[in-house]
Amino acid sequence: MTTVHEEPVGALLRHWRERRGLSQLALANRAQVSARHVSFLETGRSRPTRVMLLRLADQLDIPLRERNSLLLAAGLAPAYPEHRLGDVPMAAVADAIERILSSHRPYPALVVDRHWTMVDANDAVMGLLGGCDPRLLEPPVNVLRVTLHPDGMAPRIVNHGQWRAHLLTRLRHQLATTGDPVLRRLHAELAAYPCEDGHDAELDPAAAHALVVPLRLRTDDGKLSLLSTTTLFGTPLDVTVAELAIEAFYPADEVTRRVLGGR
Repeated sequence: MTTVHEEPVGALLRHWRERRGLSQLALANRAQVSARHVSFLETGRSRPTRVMLLRLADQLDIPLRERNSLLLAAGLAPAYPEHRLGDVPMAAVADAIERILSSHRPYPALVVDRHWTMVDANDAVMGLLGGCDPRLLEPPVNVLRVTLHPDGMAPRIVNHGQWRAHLLTRLRHQLATTGDPVLRRLHAELAAYPCEDGHDAELDPAAAHALVVPLRLRTDDGKLSLLSTTTLFGTPLDVTVAELAIEAFYPADEVTRRVLGGR
């Protein structure tokens, strides 16, 4: 569902401009309009057109969901549809996701939405969740919560401090981009969880911003070392599609490849 803000459209424009660290002049130059016009839009002295709002939203890199909110605040119809994954218009997207998850076996891959709720996963993912409290696996499953919760995967993550820092860094970046209050609450919750290995790598820039951070996990078959990649849909014009991400894991060493049955 698209978020509807009570603030006037001008206040929302100013909010996003300031969040992106731009002056009125800088935004005006990007959008090829006058700084005076941007000022009038923000103060409510001018009423924005649909074309102008979408142009400014594009320059501010506002998420599609919030672009719709911006239009609604101006009394205009949303520009981007929002379908459920099972809806007919989403058939091609759903088929692509199914093919990606299936073809990635025997390695784990899953799909998450903007709040890190698991939308779909291949059966290899279940092999990573052994030992987790069943309550954490009841839908809707939040992937970050399962990973970092003391009753989830956390006790089995060998490099817990480093992996925790990696995930919290990603979440902070997403929060800075979207301003989503749900993500803000999620970050506060996860940051309050204890660090299993006694070292809070979130305070270690070298660990938190490493080029590649593996997930090292204890299992009944030995220690696994996995690298993760994130895949997004290019040029999405649907809110749901824009907010989906495919998280895929690959073996980082030969031992992990053999354990997972890869060729």
